[in-house]
Amino acid sequence: MRNMNSVKVRRDHKDTLFRMIFSTRENLLSLYNAVNHSHYTDAKELEIVTLENAVYMNMKNDQAFLLDMQLNLYEHQSTWNPNMPLRFLIYVTKEYQMLIRNQTLYASTLVELPTPHFVVFYNGEEEREAESVLKLSHSFCQKADEPELELIVKVLNINLDKKQRILETCCLLKEYMLLVDKIRKYVAEYKDINRAAEQAVTECIEENILADFLRKNRTEAIEVCIFEYDEKREKELIRKAEYAEGKKDGLKEGQKQGEERVFEIYRLYRDKYTENQIAEQMKIDVDEVRHILEKFKE
Repeated sequence: MRNMNSVKVRRDHKDTLFRMIFSTRENLLSLYNAVNHSHYTDAKELEIVTLENAVYMNMKNDQAFLLDMQLNLYEHQSTWNPNMPLRFLIYVTKEYQMLIRNQTLYASTLVELPTPHFVVFYNGEEEREAESVLKLSHSFCQKADEPELELIVKVLNINLDKKQRILETCCLLKEYMLLVDKIRKYVAEYKDINRAAEQAVTECIEENILADFLRKNRTEAIEVCIFEYDEKREKELIRKAEYAEGKKDGLKEGQKQGEERVFEIYRLYRDKYTENQIAEQMKIDVDEVRHILEKFKE
């Protein structure tokens, strides 16, 4: 077994293990059938239209493909992201621009578009329900019963404990999650992602889990697993730092607002307001007013 500490992960690597596995028409078709409870058999009917250069904040869409006049956009997420509808909106706009590039919008005939479908496969460790829906309208500042622009995303939690039906109907997706589960187990045991990825991939090959894929792509698959883990950890550290900074700013603001309230209470008292009148005007309990004024009198 070679020393995985020597592996140098490319920090500009944009691929994911999910995208690698479902990069062929045959594998995508099996995933599509599992999601839609369909039985398409001819992978030639499926056309992959993923835009390699369409990126947002250094993130590419995982897979986009056409089948039976439908435009399917699939995304894998290991971190919960409520902004997926907005990301999909940006991406699907670029897709439609590409698909109608040889047509004009000024013609008298209607420009027909493939019907879009948006699916996120979530396998993060943050607890989420088995299936949920995200809507673009959730982001709108002013809510509307019938928003004039909407985009609906189906989110499927594919963690093994959710026992999703699609894991039984799409063997590749289940085997992918078995590999992820092994990596998580060995990271917790070894505290070393390099060793964990190496061990998990070796075991999967021995147990005939994604065996053909991992034999052909062993080195790259391990590198991608390490990269994804490191990227996820970096994002978590950034979020923790942002939370800590926000909490510190919040305490400062709270202290500032508290001081302003104290001075306002003292000003009203100095203007001959009674404790009850101050409490009513400040919308606080009279005992709190009395306590603050006692400190000023000391």
